[in-house]
Amino acid sequence: MFARPLSSVLLAAAAFLAPLHAAWSQPQPQMNLQRVELHAGMYNIDAQVAVTPQEQEIGLMFRQEMPQQEGMLFMFRQPSTQCFWMKNTVLPLTAAFVADDGRIVNLVDMKPQTLDSHCSEEPVRFVLEMNQGWFAKKSIKKGFKLVGAPFGSK
Repeated sequence: MFARPLSSVLLAAAAFLAPLHAAWSQPQPQMNLQRVELHAGMYNIDAQVAVTPQEQEIGLMFRQEMPQQEGMLFMFRQPSTQCFWMKNTVLPLTAAFVADDGRIVNLVDMKPQTLDSHCSEEPVRFVLEMNQGWFAKKSIKKGFKLVGAPFGSK
């Protein structure tokens, strides 16, 4: 019977497991959040909902792509000036800062992978992130009203 020294067995196991550990520890996009259907005029939006501080902190980070009709709705408990940045976010996004009644307070295009702060022009509880250009292509501007359960409408 051939026996290897324990140290060489451990080194071989470590060499095998190191790439697996690196893959497991890579940041992953969050994909299994609750969803809500929103409407912008005749356009439907399938929005993932970020409610908890951890969901909101991760947001759309690490996401490589997002279908055009999808977005992420951030829901906060109290209206306040909301500010967003794009650390670890590779998708160019537009943030719609939204009042309780669904009115878009302001829209801001955000550059990927920056720490630039983009803030609401007034206190809001909702922020809807969509692929950059989605609102412009649909002629949706400041003052437009979104419709959906979070805004008390259907």
